[in-house]
Amino acid sequence: MAVEAYDEMKERFDAISTQRDDVVKAKDSLEQTIREIEETATSQFLTAFETARIYFIDVFRSLFTEDDNCDLILLDPENPLESKIEIVAKPKGKRPQTISQLSGGEKTLTATALLFALYLLKPAPFCIFDEVDAPFDDANIAKFNRIIKKFSTDSQFIIVTHNKLTMAAVDTIYGVYMAEQGVSGVTPVNFQDYEYVGTFEVAGEK
Repeated sequence: MAVEAYDEMKERFDAISTQRDDVVKAKDSLEQTIREIEETATSQFLTAFETARIYFIDVFRSLFTEDDNCDLILLDPENPLESKIEIVAKPKGKRPQTISQLSGGEKTLTATALLFALYLLKPAPFCIFDEVDAPFDDANIAKFNRIIKKFSTDSQFIIVTHNKLTMAAVDTIYGVYMAEQGVSGVTPVNFQDYEYVGTFEVAGEK
């Protein structure tokens, strides 16, 4: 009986040992896969981050001036996937300690620069802006419209706005009005169909 009990317990022990070895191998394989994924993700993130950083600096300076100080900084470069990112935005003549000390228009321009930096990293066929030009003065509106024109060669921009300068700069405008209570209507005008200079010259002659 002792021999039979031994054989039974040994068979069970061998089965459990085999299962344990399988679990250990699966754990080691999973850990190796995690390391490979983290290495790949870290490499791709650092490449994308450095590219977005260069785009951010370029777009920021095109919205402000070439002498402005701006940057994207990893606060924990040893652990980039978990690191916070500091956004440095210091227009010429100002020394803000944080972005919160910038004016409303400057904050919006900084956010726009960051959005376009990410856009350039992976361009999209459509971009939608909902009244992002609201905090801008006329000078910043002109900068915003210039950069929209620049990137509109590769993407279509849909801009919700109440600003007349932005409306004047677009190719097509869709006016939304209320024909009757609770019913909205849309009237499109394609400015590309009109000769802007010629129209005003004719109007001036009359």
